[in-house]
Amino acid sequence: MGVITGSDKGTYYQFGLNMQRLVKQRDIDLNVYTSKGSVENVYAVFQRPRTQLGIVQSDVLAFVARVQTDAVLKRIAKKIKMVFPLYNEEIHLLGRQGITDFDDLTDRRVAIGREGSGTYLTARLLFKVSEVQPREMVLIDTDEALAELKAGRIDAMFYVAGYPVKLLTEGVTEADGLALIPIFNKSITEFYPVVQIPAKTYAWQSAAVDTVAVKSVLVSYDFRRLDCDNVGRFAQIVSTNLDWLKKNGHPKWQSVDLDFPLKGWEQYDCVRRYVGKSAPAPAKPKTSRIP
Repeated sequence: MGVITGSDKGTYYQFGLNMQRLVKQRDIDLNVYTSKGSVENVYAVFQRPRTQLGIVQSDVLAFVARVQTDAVLKRIAKKIKMVFPLYNEEIHLLGRQGITDFDDLTDRRVAIGREGSGTYLTARLLFKVSEVQPREMVLIDTDEALAELKAGRIDAMFYVAGYPVKLLTEGVTEADGLALIPIFNKSITEFYPVVQIPAKTYAWQSAAVDTVAVKSVLVSYDFRRLDCDNVGRFAQIVSTNLDWLKKNGHPKWQSVDLDFPLKGWEQYDCVRRYVGKSAPAPAKPKTSRIP
């Protein structure tokens, strides 16, 4: 089997490696693939042989429905199903001091990540639902965006990732004169869950900052008979060994709730049949299906 994740420096990839280690003990060989982001991962679970699983941001389906114009991607997205919800990824909006809130991005130059990345699709969706219009959406990666922000060539940048983010921990100091900008636009907070980045999450951040978050989601493509039992058995192993993952995996496993009701997502029925069984999956599970 295979799971497509994200950058080899990111949390998605670490989650993939943790699951690989877990299922290897149950005789499942799971290949972990890197990717450029959620949009690529939606394509991958449909197009790539033996890549049955992918990790995406929970707002990718809304992005495809509201922003994306690619008809093929829209068709694929309709059959993408949730295996499990994973963890929150907080939306970091970093900007020059003097920008007081999200609505202040009107007529500014704002870096929104490279095209197809999770940061890109969330930023595009935020501007869509809020109807805030920046002067320019700059399509550059987060490392380059931080350099441009420090140089004063852009006004703000987005980075969607679970805090603390290494780039902002190591790459920003108080002397840079930058700040996390709160997001409390009503149209956005009706669409995304409200969260807080606690004070001193970053050494240069003196006060807690209100923002919103997206969930990361483990997904599969609904091919019906093809791979249904493999995905179900995989999900069963993850479900019954969540404590092992919390103990031995990335720290973000601590906040994973596999039963979290995620708005807009339907759990794959191939997963529902297996989750809840504590015994190993039989070779032919059709006779012992749980509705």
